[in-house]
Amino acid sequence: MHINYWGEIKRDSLGRAGMGTLVVLALLAIGAPIVSQYQPAEYTGAIFQPPSSQYWLGTNDVGQDIWAQLLYGARTSLLIGSGAALLSTFFSVLAGGMAAVLGGFGDRVLMRAVDALIAVPPVIVAILAAAYFRPGASMLIILLSAFLWPGGARLIRSQALSVKERMHIAAARTFGSSWPYLIRRHIIPDLGPVLTAILVLNFRRAVFMEAGLSFLGVADPTVISWGKMMQQALKFSYLEVWKWWLLPAGAALSMTIAALTFTGFALEKAINPRLKK
Repeated sequence: MHINYWGEIKRDSLGRAGMGTLVVLALLAIGAPIVSQYQPAEYTGAIFQPPSSQYWLGTNDVGQDIWAQLLYGARTSLLIGSGAALLSTFFSVLAGGMAAVLGGFGDRVLMRAVDALIAVPPVIVAILAAAYFRPGASMLIILLSAFLWPGGARLIRSQALSVKERMHIAAARTFGSSWPYLIRRHIIPDLGPVLTAILVLNFRRAVFMEAGLSFLGVADPTVISWGKMMQQALKFSYLEVWKWWLLPAGAALSMTIAALTFTGFALEKAINPRLKK
């Protein structure tokens, strides 16, 4: 099934708002060295300065430019969120596709493993693992992916079971096509809408979990993050600095999650035509 995803997003007002917000955030994150004159860990020589023409969002308790930290925090959220979304979706396709293709005993073993992982509270285990490993960006992507893929694997398995019974799959099998070939050329393309929905959902969850771990102080303290900014700003809530330190980081995180949610709603309409009514 071919779907014009971009066309569906453009036709939906929430989808346009979500995609536009994500594009702006991505451009700001990529152009952070150009948009900001300071590095996020650089000492500016001024402590607790209010917003001004020189310091757009003021400075923090150690004289670092908050605007620069906000931009580089966007890099962290988008990089870790997209990385975890892609890796977890790959794991979901691998496990769910194998379960659907193998069937029988192999299907039961894989699905019982998925059920066991779904039953594990991901937030608690992620906090314990992050507190022990103090993961950097790469390790955090792997850690988040380990908790995001089981739900998608179950959904992909159910969809793949339906797809593999379609006429063109049966015809290809009749002409001797192998299962790896069928998965690569037929089943995965037919699962495109479902994979897109899972990707957006995992992206949103990964951004939220990364911010939560950073806010709790169990992530790598050297990585600039919106969650880390909010954690540090709360220590000075009795000062005026929280208005230009805490609120922008919280607003940026909320905007990112809302943008992913709006984009997901638009794509859901493309996947399920009944929602267009």
